[in-house]
Amino acid sequence: MSGEKEEASLTASRAYGEAEERRDVPESSGISTQHEQPLQYQQESPYAMAQQSPGTLTECDRAQQEMSAVTQQQGTLQAPESCEHQATGLSVVELGEAAGSNLNFLPGSVSNQPCSSTSSSEEVQSLLRAIPPIPVDVVGRQRTPCGAWEVGALHHGMKVYAVAISRSTHHVYTCGFRHIKVWDESALHASDKLPQAQLDLQDRQNCVLTCKLFSDEQCLITGGVSRTLTLWDLVPTPRVKAELASTGSSCFSLAVSSDAHICIACFRGFVEIWDLQNQILIRKHQVPIYGSRCVDIAGDKFWTGGEDTSLYSWDLRTYQRLHQHDLQYEILSIAHDPSEEWMLVGLRTSDIIFLHTHREEKYKAVMQKKYIYHHNLKFASCGSYFVTTMDEMIYCMAAPSQKRLFQVEESSKILCCDVSFDNQYLITGSKTRATVYQLLY
Repeated sequence: MSGEKEEASLTASRAYGEAEERRDVPESSGISTQHEQPLQYQQESPYAMAQQSPGTLTECDRAQQEMSAVTQQQGTLQAPESCEHQATGLSVVELGEAAGSNLNFLPGSVSNQPCSSTSSSEEVQSLLRAIPPIPVDVVGRQRTPCGAWEVGALHHGMKVYAVAISRSTHHVYTCGFRHIKVWDESALHASDKLPQAQLDLQDRQNCVLTCKLFSDEQCLITGGVSRTLTLWDLVPTPRVKAELASTGSSCFSLAVSSDAHICIACFRGFVEIWDLQNQILIRKHQVPIYGSRCVDIAGDKFWTGGEDTSLYSWDLRTYQRLHQHDLQYEILSIAHDPSEEWMLVGLRTSDIIFLHTHREEKYKAVMQKKYIYHHNLKFASCGSYFVTTMDEMIYCMAAPSQKRLFQVEESSKILCCDVSFDNQYLITGSKTRATVYQLLY
Protein backbone atom coordinates (compact mmCIF):
# COMPACT_ATOMS: atom_id res chain seq x y z
CA MET A 1 0.00 0.00 0.00
CA SER A 2 2.84 2.41 0.78
CA GLY A 3 4.27 1.79 -2.67
CA GLU A 4 0.98 2.67 -4.27
CA LYS A 5 0.82 5.91 -2.27
CA GLU A 6 4.32 6.90 -3.42
CA GLU A 7 3.52 6.06 -7.03
CA ALA A 8 0.14 7.67 -7.28
CA SER A 9 0.14 11.43 -7.55
CA LEU A 10 -3.58 11.63 -7.64
CA THR A 11 -5.35 12.70 -4.46
CA ALA A 12 -8.95 13.56 -3.85
CA SER A 13 -10.18 16.53 -1.86
CA ARG A 14 -13.09 18.87 -1.71
CA ALA A 15 -13.30 21.44 -4.48
CA TYR A 16 -13.14 24.36 -2.08
CA GLY A 17 -10.83 23.47 0.72
CA GLU A 18 -7.82 21.49 1.86
CA ALA A 19 -7.58 18.55 4.24
CA GLU A 20 -6.91 20.87 7.20
CA GLU A 21 -10.36 22.47 6.98
CA ARG A 22 -12.96 21.58 9.57
CA ARG A 23 -14.95 18.44 8.87
CA ASP A 24 -18.33 19.55 10.13
CA VAL A 25 -19.45 20.85 6.73
CA PRO A 26 -23.13 21.84 6.86
CA GLU A 27 -25.42 19.69 4.75
CA SER A 28 -26.63 22.72 2.83
CA SER A 29 -23.15 23.20 1.40
CA GLY A 30 -23.69 20.14 -0.74
CA ILE A 31 -20.10 18.97 -0.29
CA SER A 32 -19.82 15.42 0.97
CA THR A 33 -17.48 14.79 3.87
CA GLN A 34 -16.53 11.52 2.23
CA HIS A 35 -13.96 13.37 0.20
CA GLU A 36 -11.77 13.63 3.23
CA GLN A 37 -11.23 9.88 3.03
CA PRO A 38 -8.21 8.46 1.19
CA LEU A 39 -8.54 7.96 -2.54
CA GLN A 40 -8.91 4.20 -2.35
CA TYR A 41 -12.11 4.55 -0.32
CA GLN A 42 -13.89 6.89 -2.71
CA GLN A 43 -15.92 4.06 -4.19
CA GLU A 44 -18.37 4.66 -1.36
CA SER A 45 -18.94 8.28 -2.41
CA PRO A 46 -22.26 9.54 -3.78
CA TYR A 47 -20.55 9.63 -7.19
CA ALA A 48 -20.12 5.87 -7.07
CA MET A 49 -23.74 5.39 -6.08
CA ALA A 50 -24.86 7.68 -8.86
CA GLN A 51 -23.27 5.37 -11.41
CA GLN A 52 -25.47 2.47 -10.32
CA SER A 53 -28.97 2.06 -11.68
CA PRO A 54 -31.30 2.41 -8.67
CA GLY A 55 -34.15 -0.02 -8.60
CA THR A 56 -32.66 -2.33 -11.25
CA LEU A 57 -33.30 -6.00 -10.52
CA THR A 58 -30.69 -8.60 -11.30
CA GLU A 59 -31.64 -11.75 -13.13
CA CYS A 60 -31.39 -13.66 -9.86
CA ASP A 61 -33.94 -11.27 -8.32
CA ARG A 62 -36.31 -11.78 -11.24
CA ALA A 63 -35.87 -15.54 -11.00
CA GLN A 64 -36.67 -15.48 -7.31
CA GLN A 65 -39.83 -13.44 -7.99
CA GLU A 66 -40.99 -15.95 -10.59
CA MET A 67 -40.26 -18.84 -8.25
CA SER A 68 -42.25 -17.08 -5.52
CA ALA A 69 -45.23 -16.70 -7.86
CA VAL A 70 -45.14 -20.42 -8.67
CA THR A 71 -45.01 -21.18 -4.95
CA GLN A 72 -48.17 -19.17 -4.28
CA GLN A 73 -50.03 -21.05 -6.98
CA GLN A 74 -48.93 -24.52 -5.86
CA GLY A 75 -49.33 -24.31 -2.11
CA THR A 76 -46.31 -25.01 -0.04
CA LEU A 77 -43.87 -25.38 -2.90
CA GLN A 78 -40.53 -24.00 -1.74
CA ALA A 79 -38.29 -22.68 -4.52
CA PRO A 80 -34.70 -23.90 -4.56
CA GLU A 81 -31.86 -21.48 -5.00
CA SER A 82 -32.20 -21.78 -8.73
CA CYS A 83 -29.72 -19.01 -9.49
CA GLU A 84 -27.05 -20.87 -7.59
CA HIS A 85 -27.87 -24.14 -9.36
CA GLN A 86 -27.85 -22.40 -12.72
CA ALA A 87 -24.53 -20.73 -12.01
CA THR A 88 -22.91 -24.02 -10.98
CA GLY A 89 -24.29 -25.84 -14.00
CA LEU A 90 -26.38 -28.52 -12.22
CA SER A 91 -28.43 -30.66 -14.56
CA VAL A 92 -32.16 -31.28 -14.24
CA VAL A 93 -31.46 -34.80 -12.94
CA GLU A 94 -29.11 -33.46 -10.28
CA LEU A 95 -31.74 -30.96 -9.22
CA GLY A 96 -34.29 -33.78 -8.95
CA GLU A 97 -31.90 -35.86 -6.86
CA ALA A 98 -31.17 -32.90 -4.61
CA ALA A 99 -34.88 -32.34 -4.20
CA GLY A 100 -35.54 -35.99 -3.42
CA SER A 101 -34.02 -35.61 0.03
CA ASN A 102 -36.62 -33.00 0.93
CA LEU A 103 -40.22 -33.83 0.03
CA ASN A 104 -41.34 -30.29 0.79
CA PHE A 105 -39.37 -29.15 -2.24
CA LEU A 106 -41.59 -31.08 -4.68
CA PRO A 107 -45.05 -30.18 -5.95
CA GLY A 108 -47.59 -32.55 -4.45
CA SER A 109 -45.91 -32.66 -1.06
CA VAL A 110 -48.79 -30.61 0.32
CA SER A 111 -50.51 -33.89 1.21
CA ASN A 112 -47.19 -35.39 2.31
CA GLN A 113 -47.23 -37.60 -0.79
CA PRO A 114 -44.04 -37.74 -2.83
CA CYS A 115 -44.38 -36.90 -6.50
CA SER A 116 -43.41 -39.25 -9.26
CA SER A 117 -40.00 -38.78 -10.82
CA THR A 118 -41.64 -37.84 -14.13
CA SER A 119 -43.74 -35.13 -12.50
CA SER A 120 -40.80 -33.65 -10.57
CA SER A 121 -38.61 -33.61 -13.65
CA GLU A 122 -41.27 -31.80 -15.66
CA GLU A 123 -41.82 -29.28 -12.88
CA VAL A 124 -38.11 -28.57 -12.57
CA GLN A 125 -37.73 -28.18 -16.33
CA SER A 126 -40.70 -25.81 -16.36
CA LEU A 127 -39.14 -23.70 -13.62
CA LEU A 128 -35.77 -23.59 -15.35
CA ARG A 129 -37.36 -22.58 -18.66
CA ALA A 130 -39.00 -19.65 -16.86
CA ILE A 131 -35.59 -18.29 -15.84
CA PRO A 132 -34.13 -16.12 -18.62
CA PRO A 133 -30.38 -16.27 -19.32
CA ILE A 134 -28.26 -13.87 -17.32
CA PRO A 135 -26.74 -11.21 -19.57
CA VAL A 136 -23.05 -10.44 -19.34
CA ASP A 137 -23.56 -6.83 -18.27
CA VAL A 138 -25.43 -8.01 -15.16
CA VAL A 139 -22.94 -10.53 -13.85
CA GLY A 140 -19.79 -8.65 -14.86
CA ARG A 141 -18.63 -5.06 -14.40
CA GLN A 142 -17.32 -2.94 -17.23
CA ARG A 143 -13.59 -3.43 -17.66
CA THR A 144 -11.06 -0.65 -17.36
CA PRO A 145 -7.85 -0.56 -19.40
CA CYS A 146 -4.53 -1.26 -17.73
CA GLY A 147 -2.35 0.27 -20.45
CA ALA A 148 -2.08 1.62 -23.98
CA TRP A 149 0.06 0.37 -26.83
CA GLU A 150 1.00 2.73 -29.66
CA VAL A 151 0.03 0.92 -32.86
CA GLY A 152 -0.01 3.58 -35.55
CA ALA A 153 0.39 7.18 -36.64
CA LEU A 154 -1.77 9.29 -38.96
CA HIS A 155 0.48 11.85 -40.62
CA HIS A 156 -1.77 14.85 -41.07
CA GLY A 157 1.13 17.12 -42.04
CA MET A 158 0.09 20.06 -39.85
CA LYS A 159 -1.24 20.58 -36.35
CA VAL A 160 -4.23 18.39 -35.50
CA TYR A 161 -6.55 20.62 -33.48
CA ALA A 162 -9.54 18.25 -33.43
CA VAL A 163 -10.05 14.52 -33.94
CA ALA A 164 -13.06 12.19 -34.04
CA ILE A 165 -13.43 8.39 -34.31
CA SER A 166 -16.54 6.73 -35.76
CA ARG A 167 -17.81 3.82 -33.69
CA SER A 168 -18.75 1.35 -36.42
CA THR A 169 -16.14 1.60 -39.16
CA HIS A 170 -13.31 3.09 -37.11
CA HIS A 171 -12.90 5.94 -39.56
CA VAL A 172 -10.83 8.74 -38.07
CA TYR A 173 -11.22 12.43 -38.92
CA THR A 174 -8.22 14.67 -38.26
CA CYS A 175 -8.92 18.39 -38.47
CA GLY A 176 -6.65 21.38 -38.82
CA PHE A 177 -5.64 24.15 -41.19
CA ARG A 178 -7.43 24.24 -44.60
CA HIS A 179 -8.69 20.65 -44.64
CA ILE A 180 -9.96 17.54 -42.86
CA LYS A 181 -8.39 14.16 -43.57
CA VAL A 182 -10.30 10.89 -43.42
CA TRP A 183 -8.52 7.67 -42.46
CA ASP A 184 -9.90 4.15 -42.73
CA GLU A 185 -9.37 1.33 -40.26
CA SER A 186 -6.35 -0.08 -42.08
CA ALA A 187 -4.41 3.09 -41.25
CA LEU A 188 -4.86 2.64 -37.52
CA HIS A 189 -2.21 -0.08 -37.34
CA ALA A 190 0.30 1.56 -39.67
CA SER A 191 2.51 4.61 -39.87
CA ASP A 192 2.85 5.03 -43.64
CA LYS A 193 -0.75 4.95 -44.86
CA LEU A 194 -2.22 7.77 -46.91
CA PRO A 195 -5.61 9.21 -45.96
CA GLN A 196 -8.64 7.71 -47.63
CA ALA A 197 -9.97 11.19 -48.45
CA GLN A 198 -9.19 14.86 -47.94
CA LEU A 199 -12.01 17.35 -47.36
CA ASP A 200 -10.92 20.83 -48.37
CA LEU A 201 -12.47 23.77 -46.54
CA GLN A 202 -14.22 26.35 -48.70
CA ASP A 203 -12.42 29.17 -46.90
CA ARG A 204 -8.75 28.48 -47.53
CA GLN A 205 -7.82 30.56 -44.48
CA ASN A 206 -10.06 28.50 -42.23
CA CYS A 207 -8.61 26.35 -39.47
CA VAL A 208 -10.83 23.78 -37.78
CA LEU A 209 -10.46 24.06 -34.00
CA THR A 210 -13.31 21.82 -32.90
CA CYS A 211 -15.48 19.04 -34.31
CA LYS A 212 -18.33 16.82 -33.14
CA LEU A 213 -19.53 13.56 -34.62
CA PHE A 214 -23.28 12.94 -34.48
CA SER A 215 -24.53 9.95 -32.50
CA ASP A 216 -25.70 8.19 -35.69
CA GLU A 217 -22.31 8.90 -37.30
CA GLN A 218 -23.97 10.14 -40.47
CA CYS A 219 -22.80 13.73 -39.98
CA LEU A 220 -19.91 15.75 -38.62
CA ILE A 221 -20.00 19.43 -37.64
CA THR A 222 -16.87 21.56 -37.49
CA GLY A 223 -16.05 25.08 -36.34
CA GLY A 224 -12.96 27.22 -36.16
CA VAL A 225 -11.38 30.38 -37.55
CA SER A 226 -14.24 31.20 -39.85
CA ARG A 227 -17.66 32.86 -39.75
CA THR A 228 -19.32 29.58 -40.64
CA LEU A 229 -20.00 26.24 -39.07
CA THR A 230 -19.73 23.41 -41.58
CA LEU A 231 -22.09 20.45 -41.54
CA TRP A 232 -20.67 17.40 -43.32
CA ASP A 233 -22.52 14.40 -44.71
CA LEU A 234 -20.30 11.36 -44.21
CA VAL A 235 -22.37 8.66 -45.96
CA PRO A 236 -21.93 7.36 -48.58
CA THR A 237 -18.99 9.68 -49.26
CA PRO A 238 -18.00 12.77 -47.23
CA ARG A 239 -19.32 16.05 -48.63
CA VAL A 240 -20.48 19.45 -47.40
CA LYS A 241 -24.13 19.29 -46.41
CA ALA A 242 -24.60 22.88 -45.25
CA GLU A 243 -22.74 26.02 -44.24
CA LEU A 244 -24.24 27.65 -41.15
CA ALA A 245 -23.46 31.38 -41.18
CA SER A 246 -22.42 32.47 -37.69
CA THR A 247 -21.90 35.93 -36.26
CA GLY A 248 -18.58 35.22 -34.57
CA SER A 249 -15.13 35.16 -36.10
CA SER A 250 -13.75 32.15 -34.20
CA CYS A 251 -15.57 29.15 -32.76
CA PHE A 252 -13.65 27.73 -29.81
CA SER A 253 -15.84 24.79 -28.85
CA LEU A 254 -18.89 22.82 -30.01
CA ALA A 255 -21.43 20.72 -28.15
CA VAL A 256 -24.11 18.49 -29.71
CA SER A 257 -27.08 17.09 -27.80
CA SER A 258 -27.38 13.31 -27.45
CA ASP A 259 -30.22 13.21 -29.98
CA ALA A 260 -28.24 15.42 -32.40
CA HIS A 261 -31.07 17.97 -32.60
CA ILE A 262 -29.28 20.89 -30.93
CA CYS A 263 -25.77 22.24 -31.42
CA ILE A 264 -24.17 24.99 -29.32
CA ALA A 265 -21.21 26.88 -30.74
CA CYS A 266 -19.01 28.85 -28.36
CA PHE A 267 -17.62 32.26 -29.35
CA ARG A 268 -16.06 35.14 -27.47
CA GLY A 269 -18.79 36.52 -25.21
CA PHE A 270 -21.73 34.55 -26.62
CA VAL A 271 -22.95 31.16 -27.78
CA GLU A 272 -25.09 30.27 -30.79
CA ILE A 273 -27.80 27.66 -30.39
CA TRP A 274 -28.63 25.88 -33.65
CA ASP A 275 -31.45 23.60 -34.72
CA LEU A 276 -29.53 20.97 -36.67
CA GLN A 277 -32.62 19.30 -38.12
CA ASN A 278 -33.78 22.47 -39.84
CA GLN A 279 -30.34 24.16 -39.95
CA ILE A 280 -31.57 27.40 -38.45
CA LEU A 281 -30.20 29.63 -35.70
CA ILE A 282 -32.49 29.47 -32.66
CA ARG A 283 -30.78 32.02 -30.47
CA LYS A 284 -27.64 34.05 -29.99
CA HIS A 285 -27.15 34.01 -26.23
CA GLN A 286 -24.85 36.37 -24.35
CA VAL A 287 -22.49 34.86 -21.77
CA PRO A 288 -19.62 36.44 -19.80
CA ILE A 289 -17.00 37.54 -22.31
CA TYR A 290 -14.20 35.67 -20.53
CA GLY A 291 -16.37 32.69 -19.66
CA SER A 292 -16.87 31.18 -23.11
CA ARG A 293 -13.79 29.16 -23.99
CA CYS A 294 -15.61 25.80 -23.79
CA VAL A 295 -19.18 24.52 -23.80
CA ASP A 296 -21.03 21.25 -23.20
CA ILE A 297 -24.63 19.99 -23.06
CA ALA A 298 -25.98 17.64 -20.39
CA GLY A 299 -29.71 16.96 -20.42
CA ASP A 300 -31.72 20.18 -20.36
CA LYS A 301 -28.72 22.33 -19.38
CA PHE A 302 -25.65 23.67 -21.08
CA TRP A 303 -22.43 24.76 -19.43
CA THR A 304 -19.80 27.35 -20.30
CA GLY A 305 -16.43 28.21 -18.80
CA GLY A 306 -13.22 30.02 -19.56
CA GLU A 307 -10.65 32.52 -18.37
CA ASP A 308 -12.81 34.15 -15.70
CA THR A 309 -12.47 30.96 -13.57
CA SER A 310 -16.25 30.44 -13.26
CA LEU A 311 -18.35 27.59 -14.58
CA TYR A 312 -21.86 28.65 -15.61
CA SER A 313 -24.90 26.43 -16.08
CA TRP A 314 -27.83 27.60 -18.20
CA ASP A 315 -31.35 26.33 -18.79
CA LEU A 316 -31.57 25.13 -22.39
CA ARG A 317 -35.31 25.96 -22.53
CA THR A 318 -35.48 29.38 -20.87
CA TYR A 319 -31.80 30.40 -21.33
CA GLN A 320 -31.69 31.62 -17.75
CA ARG A 321 -28.50 31.30 -15.76
CA LEU A 322 -28.95 28.58 -13.15
CA HIS A 323 -25.65 28.48 -11.27
CA GLN A 324 -22.24 30.06 -11.18
CA HIS A 325 -19.45 27.95 -9.68
CA ASP A 326 -16.27 29.83 -8.81
CA LEU A 327 -13.42 27.37 -9.40
CA GLN A 328 -10.61 29.89 -8.73
CA TYR A 329 -8.55 28.92 -11.78
CA GLU A 330 -8.94 29.21 -15.54
CA ILE A 331 -11.13 26.53 -17.15
CA LEU A 332 -9.60 24.79 -20.17
CA SER A 333 -12.05 21.96 -20.87
CA ILE A 334 -15.50 20.59 -19.99
CA ALA A 335 -16.92 17.10 -20.57
CA HIS A 336 -19.83 15.07 -19.20
CA ASP A 337 -20.09 11.37 -18.38
CA PRO A 338 -22.40 9.09 -20.46
CA SER A 339 -25.18 9.31 -17.87
CA GLU A 340 -25.07 13.14 -18.11
CA GLU A 341 -25.10 13.32 -14.31
CA TRP A 342 -21.55 14.58 -13.82
CA MET A 343 -19.52 17.32 -15.44
CA LEU A 344 -15.73 17.11 -15.52
CA VAL A 345 -13.93 20.43 -15.58
CA GLY A 346 -10.22 20.70 -16.42
CA LEU A 347 -8.38 23.62 -14.83
CA ARG A 348 -5.19 25.43 -15.78
CA THR A 349 -3.57 23.92 -12.66
CA SER A 350 -4.23 20.44 -14.15
CA ASP A 351 -6.75 19.68 -11.40
CA ILE A 352 -10.07 18.12 -12.41
CA ILE A 353 -13.36 19.12 -10.80
CA PHE A 354 -16.25 16.63 -10.62
CA LEU A 355 -19.53 18.51 -10.42
CA HIS A 356 -23.01 16.97 -10.26
CA THR A 357 -25.41 18.39 -12.82
CA HIS A 358 -28.41 18.46 -10.44
CA ARG A 359 -27.10 18.31 -6.88
CA GLU A 360 -24.76 20.67 -5.07
CA GLU A 361 -21.84 18.24 -5.02
CA LYS A 362 -18.28 18.97 -6.04
CA TYR A 363 -15.11 16.88 -5.90
CA LYS A 364 -11.55 17.61 -6.89
CA ALA A 365 -8.87 15.33 -8.31
CA VAL A 366 -5.46 16.89 -7.68
CA MET A 367 -2.98 15.84 -10.36
CA GLN A 368 0.04 17.59 -8.80
CA LYS A 369 1.18 19.12 -12.06
CA LYS A 370 1.17 22.89 -12.13
CA TYR A 371 -0.01 25.24 -14.88
CA ILE A 372 -0.56 23.61 -18.24
CA TYR A 373 -1.44 25.03 -21.65
CA HIS A 374 -3.60 22.26 -23.13
CA HIS A 375 -6.13 20.18 -21.23
CA ASN A 376 -8.56 17.73 -22.86
CA LEU A 377 -11.16 15.43 -21.29
CA LYS A 378 -12.93 12.46 -22.86
CA PHE A 379 -15.21 10.00 -21.07
CA ALA A 380 -15.36 6.42 -22.36
CA SER A 381 -18.77 5.32 -23.63
CA CYS A 382 -18.92 2.56 -20.99
CA GLY A 383 -18.61 5.17 -18.23
CA SER A 384 -16.04 3.22 -16.20
CA TYR A 385 -13.06 5.43 -17.04
CA PHE A 386 -12.03 8.69 -18.71
CA VAL A 387 -8.94 10.01 -20.46
CA THR A 388 -7.37 13.38 -19.84
CA THR A 389 -4.42 14.90 -21.69
CA MET A 390 -2.27 17.62 -20.14
CA ASP A 391 0.36 19.05 -22.46
CA GLU A 392 2.57 16.01 -23.31
CA MET A 393 0.96 13.62 -20.80
CA ILE A 394 -1.94 11.19 -21.17
CA TYR A 395 -3.69 9.95 -18.04
CA CYS A 396 -6.37 7.27 -17.96
CA MET A 397 -8.39 7.26 -14.74
CA ALA A 398 -11.11 5.02 -13.36
CA ALA A 399 -14.54 6.43 -12.59
CA PRO A 400 -15.74 7.09 -10.00
CA SER A 401 -12.74 6.12 -7.87
CA GLN A 402 -10.36 8.45 -9.76
CA LYS A 403 -7.70 5.74 -9.56
CA ARG A 404 -4.95 6.23 -12.12
CA LEU A 405 -4.98 3.28 -14.54
CA PHE A 406 -2.01 4.23 -16.70
CA GLN A 407 -0.12 7.20 -18.10
CA VAL A 408 1.78 7.82 -21.33
CA GLU A 409 4.11 10.65 -22.30
CA GLU A 410 4.38 11.95 -25.85
CA SER A 411 7.18 13.98 -27.39
CA SER A 412 5.06 17.06 -28.16
CA LYS A 413 2.05 18.82 -26.69
CA ILE A 414 -1.28 17.07 -27.21
CA LEU A 415 -3.96 19.33 -28.66
CA CYS A 416 -6.96 16.96 -28.72
CA CYS A 417 -8.04 13.38 -28.07
CA ASP A 418 -10.87 10.92 -28.61
CA VAL A 419 -11.79 7.38 -27.50
CA SER A 420 -13.57 4.97 -29.82
CA PHE A 421 -17.10 3.93 -28.86
CA ASP A 422 -16.07 0.28 -28.49
CA ASN A 423 -13.32 1.36 -26.03
CA GLN A 424 -10.58 -0.20 -28.16
CA TYR A 425 -8.70 2.84 -29.43
CA LEU A 426 -7.42 6.13 -28.08
CA ILE A 427 -6.26 8.78 -30.56
CA THR A 428 -4.41 11.99 -29.77
CA GLY A 429 -3.69 14.93 -32.05
CA SER A 430 -0.46 16.92 -31.80
CA LYS A 431 2.02 18.95 -33.83
CA THR A 432 2.00 17.14 -37.19
CA ARG A 433 0.12 13.89 -36.66
CA ALA A 434 -2.43 11.87 -34.75
CA THR A 435 -1.14 8.98 -32.65
CA VAL A 436 -3.19 5.78 -32.40
CA TYR A 437 -3.14 3.71 -29.22
CA GLN A 438 -4.82 0.37 -28.67
CA LEU A 439 -6.15 0.06 -25.13
CA LEU A 440 -4.99 -3.01 -23.23
CA TYR A 441 -7.24 -4.86 -20.81
